[in-house]
Amino acid sequence: MTVCLLLMSVVALTAAVPAPRALTRAAWPEREPVVALWVWQCLVATVLLCCLTALVLGAAAVFHTVRDHVFAPAPPAVTAAYDLSAAPVWAVALTMLLACGAAWTTAMLARELAEVRRRRGQTRAHLRERAPDLPPGLPAARGPMLVLEDEYPDAWWMPGHPPQLVVTTGALHRLTDHQLDAVLTHERGHARAHHDWLLHLSTALATGFPRVPLFAHFCDQTHRLVELAADDTASRRCGHLTTALALIELNQHRGVLSCASSRRLLGERVDRLLEPPPRLLLRHRALTTTVAALVPLLPLLITFAPGLTALT
Repeated sequence: MTVCLLLMSVVALTAAVPAPRALTRAAWPEREPVVALWVWQCLVATVLLCCLTALVLGAAAVFHTVRDHVFAPAPPAVTAAYDLSAAPVWAVALTMLLACGAAWTTAMLARELAEVRRRRGQTRAHLRERAPDLPPGLPAARGPMLVLEDEYPDAWWMPGHPPQLVVTTGALHRLTDHQLDAVLTHERGHARAHHDWLLHLSTALATGFPRVPLFAHFCDQTHRLVELAADDTASRRCGHLTTALALIELNQHRGVLSCASSRRLLGERVDRLLEPPPRLLLRHRALTTTVAALVPLLPLLITFAPGLTALT
């Protein structure tokens, strides 16, 4: 059961306060939000893999049926290398705790998906009521873009089947053609990167485990970094100034430059677009991406090391 202790040590080091706080306070994620999102995902994947592999090994030590299924194709020397013959009391308690955690995580993910589906259904029904009636003879499908009569400028991407880009007439009247193109590119950037699924995952983990620093910071940073990444997508095509002006025009009635916590991110995004930070060098981006991708392999290496050693 030494392997389980090593896996839990990795969880403690990764999910504890220092690691996520150091990444949160670093300056480079603002320069490379896409790379930062990848690093956060790799850290979370590492913790989840550690818990999952520790659960499988713990269950194999506690329950003979699980052990027979997990180690069925393995030679006896591999099974003996994991020392699963006698599970101590702490191993039983750890296995039960991990099983409860896995069940709770699954429940939180299912709850988040059900809530998202419910909200999308309500939103689509509300949009059908607000959408203008089509002339007789035209198909009922709205297409990928829906224009709503509303004096307030707004635009958002609504995932689902089919996905739709919603724009109000206020946005069409207030924004120039280049600014509207920046807004649409921003929203399409969210859609192409599937940011909605990343937001749902981070929200479910933070809701289910609010006292785990890694999950709490993962949720906060994901909501921030996806907007920065979409801003970069729009600014590369339409220019930083055009994207900043479009952002101001869309949110001016909400107080885009106010100091309220709910609006502070908008002000930070405008400042970042007006004074764009330099990107990291290509080799630095490649190195960070590669190292982050290797981190989730650590629990697999710890798990399979005794078996591979027994075979050599």
